[in-house]
Amino acid sequence: MSKYYTVDELVEMINEPNRSACQKILGNFRNLFQNTVGSVHNHQSWPGGYWDHVQEIMNLAFVNFVTLNNLRPMPFSLSDALLVTFLHDIEKPWKYEQGPDGRLRHREKFQSKQDAHVYREKFMRLSSIVLTPEQANALQYVEGEFDDYSNRKRVMGPLAAFCHVCDVTSARIFFDYPLEKNDPWAGAKRFRD
Repeated sequence: MSKYYTVDELVEMINEPNRSACQKILGNFRNLFQNTVGSVHNHQSWPGGYWDHVQEIMNLAFVNFVTLNNLRPMPFSLSDALLVTFLHDIEKPWKYEQGPDGRLRHREKFQSKQDAHVYREKFMRLSSIVLTPEQANALQYVEGEFDDYSNRKRVMGPLAAFCHVCDVTSARIFFDYPLEKNDPWAGAKRFRD
């Protein structure tokens, strides 16, 4: 069974120059990341769930990459997959606010997937994240192709498809993992435990 890595250990596996940029992001926003929900309802929706989701998806990327790469050479690196999974929801700590009814809701500037993508791109520019075209494609389509789908051309590249699988696994299969106690994946635990 694969080790369950921490976010910091996984970020260490990202190649430079993005490793240092991601470490700086962690240094600047760690407390915020560790107190934000993963979503308003569908997955890791507890305080700290954002951090837990990022850690979960990065671990899934590690395990899936190693497994698939042992079957056939992957057309991208583990570093690429870890970078995209680390950044795939980077807007979420700024996305939510408490509504008048006391429930979490999306802030006005985050009403669409495109709003989130625009915020991610700006955040990455300001954080000195340098993306290859394949990494940029993966961040654009990590949550699916939506209206860009075509049966005439491939929109989602291999890295995007791989990261999408990891995200869907975390958000739709393992939506309440890591468990609060006794998670079956040895070493997996919620940040707040």
